[in-house]
Amino acid sequence: MMLQINDLHATVDGKKILKGLTLSLGEGEVHAIMGPNGSGKSTLSYVLAGREGYNVTSGAVTFRGRNLLEMLPEERASAGMFLAMQYPVELPGVTTMNFLRAALNAQAKARGEPEVDAVTFLKRIKEAGAKLSMSDEMLKRAVNVGFSGGEKKRNEVLQMAMLKPRLAVLDETDSGLDIDALKVVAEGVNAMRAPDRSFLIITHYQRLLNHIVPDRVHVLSGGRIARSGGPELAHELESRGYEEKASA
Repeated sequence: MMLQINDLHATVDGKKILKGLTLSLGEGEVHAIMGPNGSGKSTLSYVLAGREGYNVTSGAVTFRGRNLLEMLPEERASAGMFLAMQYPVELPGVTTMNFLRAALNAQAKARGEPEVDAVTFLKRIKEAGAKLSMSDEMLKRAVNVGFSGGEKKRNEVLQMAMLKPRLAVLDETDSGLDIDALKVVAEGVNAMRAPDRSFLIITHYQRLLNHIVPDRVHVLSGGRIARSGGPELAHELESRGYEEKASA
């Protein structure tokens, strides 16, 4: 099992957000989590990543057989977890190339693996960037500084392609994307689907799931999974709304 969440409760600023969430994600599976604003979708992603201020009060999370909640954020990353954020941060003065090479080599060191040499890294990042319509000039710019919304999301997928995580959590990666950018991002994700890599895709809308077809769709409501089903559930939600399905 890639990820097992059992009866997870979490608070933010003293407010209960997750209220008994249970979810299983197998190796190589793609699951989508949908739900209205305030249901706890982004809170779940931040709890999994270990973001400060998102406090687990009870429950358990196992990632590839390890107790995720006992791991520091950097340990989670080195173990193969990746979070593509809804609102990617800007890093003035740090180029995308330098940032990604430092991240790759930090993870290699943590795993006891050799660092990636400059020639190999340059070849890999240019190939990955080209697939996401990112020019060499963009790769040399400071991380996300002056980027459009679509460029920031493509940069998140670029990071995922370079780091090659075992579990990728995509927090509303489709937010703010036009149809062309959405297709580019989706193609980048689909190119990484593999038997030993899983995805947890958090989204408001079914349109992303036209391009990244999930194995399972879950409805998050009131801090817990209210309903689960196959890809067809996303179409039902799109046409009939969350309220009816959450109470079904």
